[in-house]
Formats: sequence, structure tokens, C-alpha cells
Amino acid sequence: MVACSEREVSLKQECSLWETCWIEEQVDEATEENSPEVRLWNGEENILVVEEENMNTEYVINLKIWDKTFDVTLEENSATKALIEKLHEWDIVVNAHEYWWFEKVGNLGFDLPRADKQISTEPGDIVLYQWNQVSLFYDSNSWSYTKLWKVQNISKSDLWDWDVTLTFSLK
Repeated sequence: MVACSEREVSLKQECSLWETCWIEEQVDEATEENSPEVRLWNGEENILVVEEENMNTEYVINLKIWDKTFDVTLEENSATKALIEKLHEWDIVVNAHEYWWFEKVGNLGFDLPRADKQISTEPGDIVLYQWNQVSLFYDSNSWSYTKLWKVQNISKSDLWDWDVTLTFSLK
């Protein structure tokens, strides 16, 4: 195990923000090659951080709300990369609830790395809030978030109900 301070990690926040940060060497049993994984501990959960060089492929994400499917444009950051890794394992289903009449907010059920910055959201923006919640905006707001994805061609009428189920999947 190598401490994060001994190796450059492609994160937008420093290891000092984490309770513990380390790199584990994982051995691929088929090829017997080593591949480092960056792991973070935020005091509650061990989080895998996917580094740039492991994400060579273009991914297309779908978002399903009710019976309608939307294309999603990805942001380039460590949280999005970690979400894509999760999507390789299973679809992500979020039960989102109305919040202040401009967004739907729901718990992911797991934590992600953050790289918050002050942004002004637009309809269709999906952001990470705190460590484990996503917000889908249907109106604008200004706050400090980690932007994840942008939903294409979504309207306020697509989010008409108080509570909605957001299902994210790889296309």
C-alpha cells in the first residue's frame, strides 16, 4: 500500500479532505497483471476512485423516468467515472423527491468522490449533492455541487409528479 501523498492521484480535491486515502494493488487473475486502484474512506464507506487512464471508452447513459427514456451527456470528473463503474455492475435506481420546486433529490445508496464548485444549474443538470445524493434540476439554482450529467430534451412536464423514480443504465 502506498500513501496518496507518495503518488499523484487525478482527483480535484486533495487527500487531506478524506479521513483516509490509499492505493491498493489489484492483481487480475486472468493476466496476472497489477492494476492500482485508488480507495478513499470518508468515515463511513470505502469508495473506489476510477482514474483517467482506465476510462478509454465512450459511454452512453440512459435515464428512464416513467416510460420515457432520455440520453445523458457525461461530465468529465472522478464522480462520473465512479458512477460508470457502478453502472457496469447494475442499473442505478434513485427514488427522487420534490425539493423547493426546482429539483428532484434522491439518495444513491453509496458515496462518491466530490469536486464541488459554485455553479448555476440549468434544467436537465444532474449533480452530486453531499456524498451520496443526486439532484435533477428542472429549473435553475446556484450552489456548490459536483456536476455529473446533463439530461437531453427533458422538460418540467416530464417530472410532473411529486416523487419520481430515476433509473440510470448503460446504453
